[in-house]
Amino acid sequence: MKPTNPPKTYRVTSFGCQMNVYAGERMADLLGERGIAPAPQGEEADLVVLNTCHIREKAAEKVYSDIGRLKKPDGTKPMIAVAGCVAQAEGEEIMVRAPAVSMVVGPQAYHRLPDMLDKAVQGERATDTDMPAIAKFGALPQRRRSTPTAFLTVQEGCDKFCTYCVVPYTRGAEISRSYNSLVDEACKLVETGAREITLLGQNVNAWSGEDEAGRAVGLAGLIQALAKIDGLERIRYTTSHPNDMDDALIAAHGEVDKLMPYLHLPVQSGSDRVLKTMNRSHTAESYLRLLERFREARPDIALSGDFIVGFPGETDAEFEETLTLVDEVRYSQAFSFKYSPRPGTPAATMENQIAREVMDERLQRLQASLNRDQLAFNQSLVGKTCDILVERKGKHDGQWLGKAPWLTSVWFTEEDGRSAEIGDLVQVELIEAGPNSLQGAMRKAAIA
Repeated sequence: MKPTNPPKTYRVTSFGCQMNVYAGERMADLLGERGIAPAPQGEEADLVVLNTCHIREKAAEKVYSDIGRLKKPDGTKPMIAVAGCVAQAEGEEIMVRAPAVSMVVGPQAYHRLPDMLDKAVQGERATDTDMPAIAKFGALPQRRRSTPTAFLTVQEGCDKFCTYCVVPYTRGAEISRSYNSLVDEACKLVETGAREITLLGQNVNAWSGEDEAGRAVGLAGLIQALAKIDGLERIRYTTSHPNDMDDALIAAHGEVDKLMPYLHLPVQSGSDRVLKTMNRSHTAESYLRLLERFREARPDIALSGDFIVGFPGETDAEFEETLTLVDEVRYSQAFSFKYSPRPGTPAATMENQIAREVMDERLQRLQASLNRDQLAFNQSLVGKTCDILVERKGKHDGQWLGKAPWLTSVWFTEEDGRSAEIGDLVQVELIEAGPNSLQGAMRKAAIA
């Protein structure tokens, strides 16, 4: 590649999970420190960072397709960086297949993006997929501005090795950031505008550390510390693993007012045989008993989960067990997917791969049950008055959108002289439920 002028504008496009969203924000911070500005809406950027996810089917091929479509108005390509899990999995192969790419950087190395950019400006292509032990966080700049809701990565990596999953290979072993660094970053997020913080991790409840007194604490201890921060009104966490749930975290849902009544706890299947083949550490029964304990601690808790249908060898009867579990739990929302093989994972070479048309039919049936329960949960909220954190304006004048404590989306309009602003906590009566959101009527303006 030939030397080129340093980019003046950038655009980071993140795919996949909230951890990728967090990483995308931090890469934007790094580029901002170099004086590179975000490209104005509707304008092409000098530098495009594709922050990729490897969970979806044919993820790598979609990245190459996205690279092929990138063009500036004059027909030339912008400088391109590929980051995230596809970058980790593909590595140098991206450089071979996509000559337009200047930088390939894995999820544990993106703090070195500015140095790679310097090389790219000089015409040198660079790949960095090293996986150091969490050193990147100390190299990231301080946040300058936060939205009312902010993500905070506390833990990365996974040691569980579910047979369908690439995360242990693309994100590495489980590692936890230090207690003090997390409390410090949370304080800075609040100082720059955050009122709600969601703690992130591949297995967020595997987080552990030592508090300021040197005592060993788990995620519950960290949540209790963050709850003491003035100005922080709400705390959430995702994604959890059933194997890492402990008594303290369950109790925290009943003891910490700022911890929202919402839990996302993937189960994947209702069949014990399928769970064992997936290398999940729980059974359907142990999972259900765990949810019972959360409901005992916080009776109004909203439950969410993940499901995979059509895992290799899944029979019709085993799929029916998943539907039975769904009927018992009554999720407020959930995510469901057809199984698709990931190269290098044990499940990709298992016998009895399920036909696509069978998976399609099972997914439709599962989603019908999940959608039924989501609507029923939303309808159960009608008549309640709750605090809504205002996140953005709606489509119409005086209309606002935000989240209820149960992570349900609510839209409402200003009325009777009451007004709202982004970042406000306002009291709203929930008056009508739809399948994906609720309508509310504002009863009290900004709550201090």
